[in-house]
Amino acid sequence: MSTGLFSFRISDFQLTKKEKKYKIAKLEQIQIKKRYNANDNCVLEKIVILSRSLFIFMKRITLLLTVFITVFSLNIYYVSADDWPQWRGPNRDGVWKETGIIEKFDGENIPIKWSVPIGSGYSGPTVAEGRVYITDRLTKPKQVERVHCFDWQTGDEIWSYTYDCIYRIEYPVGPRANVTVHQGLAYSLGAMGHLHCFDAATGEIKWQKDLNTEYNIEMPIWGIACAPIVEDNLLIVQIGGKPEACIVAFDRNSGEEKWTALEDNASYSAPIIIEQAGKRVLICWTGWNVTALDPQTGELHWKYPIPPTNWEIGIATPIHNDNQLFVTNFYEGAALLKLSTEKLDYELVWHRRGENERKTDAIQTTMSTPVWIGNFIYGVDSYGELRCIEAETGDRIWEDLTAVPKARWSTIHFTQNGDKIWMFNERGELLITELSPEGLNIISRAKLIKPTRDQLNRRNGVTWAHPAYAYKHVFARNGEELVCADLSKK
Repeated sequence: MSTGLFSFRISDFQLTKKEKKYKIAKLEQIQIKKRYNANDNCVLEKIVILSRSLFIFMKRITLLLTVFITVFSLNIYYVSADDWPQWRGPNRDGVWKETGIIEKFDGENIPIKWSVPIGSGYSGPTVAEGRVYITDRLTKPKQVERVHCFDWQTGDEIWSYTYDCIYRIEYPVGPRANVTVHQGLAYSLGAMGHLHCFDAATGEIKWQKDLNTEYNIEMPIWGIACAPIVEDNLLIVQIGGKPEACIVAFDRNSGEEKWTALEDNASYSAPIIIEQAGKRVLICWTGWNVTALDPQTGELHWKYPIPPTNWEIGIATPIHNDNQLFVTNFYEGAALLKLSTEKLDYELVWHRRGENERKTDAIQTTMSTPVWIGNFIYGVDSYGELRCIEAETGDRIWEDLTAVPKARWSTIHFTQNGDKIWMFNERGELLITELSPEGLNIISRAKLIKPTRDQLNRRNGVTWAHPAYAYKHVFARNGEELVCADLSKK
């Protein structure tokens, strides 16, 4: 028989009163003990469950913290490291500001971190937000241009876009202009005038234009080559459109045309933005003129005529230094303009040109943009002669033939890093150097990438594309591959 907590047998009723009392007390003790044992088991089970839950929770927290720290560290790395988001670096001035860079090479060849196969082209790599961008061309099974995006650390492809493009230009090697990356958008301009705006991370096309069709381009003999430039919400390109559309500005987000300017042919010289008389000024060296425009409206402030004697051949980017502007090309020589600080105007300081392409004056460069240090300008002349000239007069101080072999259109790309000048020559070599009025000091020299014949089918090929310097690495291309090498000091 059961009554609540207690259970009795019939024989229990035959016990004495004292025995019954004792029996009930014992039963109570047994029941209480059982109850406490049950509770203990319950508590133990709960502790086990809580422990397991806490373990799972801590694992998830640890994972989240790991992800957060990794992302945070990468963000800190990208903030502290320099991108190379457009032609000639962050400010289009050929300056690389990172520190902790090697002072000399360990051997004759620079170890390659990674390499990926690509097609031919003259465009240099662009590096931004952990990604590397490059353009190229294929001719089989049909003519196409391509835009690629790779992971900067591994070379793994992130995205790639291909479009039909039939070339009707000389030196039909591939695209010339670097990709420009700005605030999550990547802008590519092909040799025949195909302009694309991509989501920089995914490759999604935001907008696109066939500028040759839309603007009736007077196509340069070597195609469209000037890398697009961003100013505020505008994307500005030099294309040589007709009529009065040598320079065109678009809304960089939508592709809507904002203004056109200049009745002129295009050159191959990338535009830059400078400050003059307290205003932002767009400097464009076109086919016939060095011009200064209002970047917001396209209004012409001033121009310095440099009419071509043979054909439009301006390639080197204008150099701006201390309210002065220096330009140079293969046929038309070199000129220095002094820019007014009071108004949007200039005066010519000097313009020097030799008798011909072999008997040159000052610096008559082809593709190499010179470097301005102090009161002197250093650059490669028409046949590979590295020269130092006095900026004030254009007088030659010295000439050197050791940085690159002597040849027509021989090329060096100069990049300033602290007090050193890094040179990438057309033999695929990197040189760490010092330049001064006393001469060239080559500190170290090593091979980075082999020349290929697609860019020039002479002298066993060349490497004419400008390299990129970012994240303490160098990125360079030829007609077959894109390579990355570590330049950080160990």
